[in-house]
Amino acid sequence: MPSVCFYFQVHQPFRLKRYTHTDIGTDHLYEDDVLNKQVLDKVAERCYLPTNKLMLELIKKHKKKFRISYSISGVALEQFEKWRPDVLKSFVDLAKTGCVEFLSETYNHSLSYLFSKDEFKRQVELHAAKIKKLFGQTPVVFRNTELIYFNELAKYAEDMGYKGIICEGVDWILNSRTPNYLYKAPNVTAIKSLLKNYRLSDDVAFRFSDKNWSEHPLTAEKFASWVHNIAGNGEVVNLFMDYETFGEHQWEESGIFEFLKHLPEKIFLHPDFDFLTPSEVIAKYETHGVYDAHAPNSWADTERDLSAWLSNNMQQEAMAKVYALETQVKGLNNDEVLAQWARLLTSDHFYYMCTKYWSDGDVHKYFSPYDSPYEAYMYYINALADFELQLDIKSGKGKSKKTVAAVTDKSKEVVKTPVAETQKIKATETKVDLKETAPQKLAPAKVVTTSKAESKVDKKEVTPLKTAPASVTPAAKTEVKPVVTKVAETAKKETKAIPATNKKPEAKPVIAKVAAKPAPANNKKVVVKKAAKK
Repeated sequence: MPSVCFYFQVHQPFRLKRYTHTDIGTDHLYEDDVLNKQVLDKVAERCYLPTNKLMLELIKKHKKKFRISYSISGVALEQFEKWRPDVLKSFVDLAKTGCVEFLSETYNHSLSYLFSKDEFKRQVELHAAKIKKLFGQTPVVFRNTELIYFNELAKYAEDMGYKGIICEGVDWILNSRTPNYLYKAPNVTAIKSLLKNYRLSDDVAFRFSDKNWSEHPLTAEKFASWVHNIAGNGEVVNLFMDYETFGEHQWEESGIFEFLKHLPEKIFLHPDFDFLTPSEVIAKYETHGVYDAHAPNSWADTERDLSAWLSNNMQQEAMAKVYALETQVKGLNNDEVLAQWARLLTSDHFYYMCTKYWSDGDVHKYFSPYDSPYEAYMYYINALADFELQLDIKSGKGKSKKTVAAVTDKSKEVVKTPVAETQKIKATETKVDLKETAPQKLAPAKVVTTSKAESKVDKKEVTPLKTAPASVTPAAKTEVKPVVTKVAETAKKETKAIPATNKKPEAKPVIAKVAAKPAPANNKKVVVKKAAKK
């Protein structure tokens, strides 16, 4: 009897405010609470509350045979507690049904496994404790940030006691096999890998309201028939998508709620199909071979790698710089400082710095609260410079107000930034294979912090999208204290190298994700489009 497993990612990052060079040494709060609350309120009304209500109704209607699972980041849970306790209560109500499973992940939705195993372990344990406290469950299935996965991580998760791990069903790793079975990494004993069926998942998450798609409109009957087609050629269909698909990425007017409302009953029309949670799937089915992922892959972008967060110098330098502070941060034994540092590790900060083009670039651009990747880098590095100065003061290194003022004054200098990205940079020039031993930690690199851009930027109401990473290019190995500089002229030059990104969307776009080249199992043609503005 084949099973359908519904997984939903729920994540709301703490977006940084437009932190300029004049704020360094005077403002030590980096998150834009006004924008963060504004976005959360919008998504809560459009997605979380109505979708949770519908999910609860479906569980009751189908007498608890309908089952789902959630992967909710710790930073999202913090925002629910702080600003929307009604949203948190709606998830608690779902937990009480016994038909909902909560997955484990990194608390801060970070890439910490690639840079610090200690921090990774701390965040995973912190997140598990939060899930236990709020929902009364101890997670037994792990899913890493943005479905980043490779053999070594699977083994590490097994050693931490997890029974299952979620990952993307990447075509070139499957090598013509179906993702609709359980697999395992070659170096593990018992932990099972549950592979996302990205074609069917993306039909709902990205193509549902695309009127140029050959399968539009997508009905519950049609989708259920595609699911039923795996009978005899698979045991589990793992559907993993952003929860914001319902009502936020795909508006209510598109019919997405009606689709969800009728989907379970259409699936149940086939007597051999049921819905299970991931831990139930693991208990029911055995593995059907090895899923051998030597290098990290993810569910993001067309490359399914780490390029969404680590493909250019800005991302690499910012990542190296923030992780270089770990020893100093943890040496203080200060929970508040540690939490502030951990929020700076959230993967979204680096996602906004991505300089990709075509469809992937459109998606990155839309979900960023900044007008360009260079502004994202600028404000992040300014905030990080202040954090480092405050860290030195708390560590007793004697940074006085006079010293801070002197550093701030240096921001009036004009220095060319070393992170110019152009269309001429090829993927092969930035890719480095990550060996199956521990990925190399990026050494601190010289980071040039930047100041206020000359043009004012309107705040956007955005909800971050989760996309896939690529290979990592190590940053320079020399550790240099940040030089705070003004880059108005340089930023102006560099933005010529990338498509203009300072246009505010007139309305919420229909997000269409680029699918991998192989045709869907059902042999239907998949039409792929860029994110279009309504």
